[in-house]
Amino acid sequence: MKEATLNKKIEQVQEIVSELNASKSAVVVNVIGLTVEQVSELRTNLYNAGCKLKVIKNNIIRRAVKDAGYEGLDEVLVGPNAVAFSADTQNAAKILNDFSKNNDLVEIKAGIIDGQVFNGQEVKALAALPNKEGMIAMLLSVLQAPIRNIACVIKAIGEKEEQE
Repeated sequence: MKEATLNKKIEQVQEIVSELNASKSAVVVNVIGLTVEQVSELRTNLYNAGCKLKVIKNNIIRRAVKDAGYEGLDEVLVGPNAVAFSADTQNAAKILNDFSKNNDLVEIKAGIIDGQVFNGQEVKALAALPNKEGMIAMLLSVLQAPIRNIACVIKAIGEKEEQE
């Protein structure tokens, strides 16, 4: 192999390693068979959420994943793959999961989320969870319920006393 080609591949691996380190999540997906319009729609959805979709050669991504310190992705890095990088833990997984519900050709293979490797089913389960703001809203609702109930009881007692 020529030295220039080897240097280019080393540079690509280093670029993907830095992308993996900078991202909170990276989801490996198979998008083979999608039309150009569908891929453009998927890229636009990801871009609008602050994510990037890159098609990367398997050898390059394998080396980058190994250099970044992750294991367990070699078996899914076969065939054509794309990787969605996100600065958020859920954005890419949610968008890809929603898109795969309408397109049977999209297959979520695996993901690296917050430094942990997940298989495709686990990534889909994570995508089904509400986001951070949704979870905080649910927690606040649960915390408010007892106080709201006490306020309703006190109000009802006050109204009953006024009627008497």
